[in-house]
Amino acid sequence: MAEIHHSLFRSLGRGLAQRCPHCGKGGIYRRYLKVRPNCEVCGHELARYPADDGPAYLTILLMGHLIIGPALFFPIVWETPPQISLPIILGALTAVTLLALPRIKGGWIGLMYALQVTDRDHRAHTADVAD
Repeated sequence: MAEIHHSLFRSLGRGLAQRCPHCGKGGIYRRYLKVRPNCEVCGHELARYPADDGPAYLTILLMGHLIIGPALFFPIVWETPPQISLPIILGALTAVTLLALPRIKGGWIGLMYALQVTDRDHRAHTADVAD
């Protein structure tokens, strides 16, 4: 079981705020989802925390359970013609997903920081599984 080296909630909170999990001041991203190699404030290496598919899977899971599932209970979704409802629903879902994904990825990086899981650990595990 992974041992927590840093405050889990502080690291998650900083990550969700898209801030460096180490200092909480520098930004995590250079662009939309491109992680900075190092924090511009404290110099902490940010690119070493793996955030491969986890944030995408978590975003899909949350969108499906918190938005799509409950929306199916509203009669307006079923009673409105698809030519009207589909563009509105898909547009809103796309916007919410694009807003949530960087925050979820930041939280994921904060979690990896708190647990001290690095890309070196990720590569070693992948090599063990392949053998």
